Amino acid sequence: MKDCTATPKPESQVSPTTSKPRRLPGGQAALFKEVLLLLETRKCSYAVAGAFALRHHTGICRYTKDLDIFLTAETASEILPVFGKSGFRYEVCDPFWLAKVHRDRYFVDFITGMSNGVLVVDDSWIDRACPAEICGVSSRVLAPEETLASKLFVTRRERFDGADIAHLIFAAQGKLDWGRILQLAGEHWELVLWSLLLFKYVYPAHTKYVPLTLWDDLMGRLAADLRRSDSTARFRGTLIDDAMFAIDVEEWGLDNLVFEQRARRSKINPGTGSRPHSKVRLI
Repeated sequence: MKDCTATPKPESQVSPTTSKPRRLPGGQAALFKEVLLLLETRKCSYAVAGAFALRHHTGICRYTKDLDIFLTAETASEILPVFGKSGFRYEVCDPFWLAKVHRDRYFVDFITGMSNGVLVVDDSWIDRACPAEICGVSSRVLAPEETLASKLFVTRRERFDGADIAHLIFAAQGKLDWGRILQLAGEHWELVLWSLLLFKYVYPAHTKYVPLTLWDDLMGRLAADLRRSDSTARFRGTLIDDAMFAIDVEEWGLDNLVFEQRARRSKINPGTGSRPHSKVRLI
């Protein structure tokens, strides 16, 4: 299987945030446009995420090496062979969440969930998408709530999307649907609280953008959890970063919830291993 992991930029090469548009190389822009036009022609249910969604919701422009397409696993399974028949190369990099469509040295990511298996794209993600023009094509981007949720677990050493979340909250000016965000986060609501604390620290004069009822809810949950002090609660570090927390699993004997989450998604017993790699089907 080809390695699809992108090499992160060294810290010194990370560009400052700006509202100035970034000009895409001609070949990259052409690929993005062709992919979007094919999706539109086929009436495919999808939404653009990543840098394009962030720009739409916040005005922040950043360099992007790819175009992130969010869609359900079923839709991905149907549309990928169509790209193969249309002169593109495609591959399933990880059958749990990621495929790529290539032309020359440029590519587009097709994403059906988060790599840790916690969040899975379903029809509601696509139904709530916002109209937007991408590379000259009438398209759509993830709604701000789904965009925020997609970044909750991106807290790795080499990439941290907390600033993106803070910018999304700031740009929405109190108009986010927090009920939807909590629905998406589910039992991982602590990451929402963590993001809110970062937002409060960064934008102390704009805390009104977060309803007091939400603070009361999440702080109440936290206080209740601390009082319970559950010694049986399971280690969740690998859901954040399975590399940085590898020692906890491999040497200290703690749980690997990533393995269980991914196994649950593919309906495989955690003790039986993973499903054989498929070149087409994302599970």
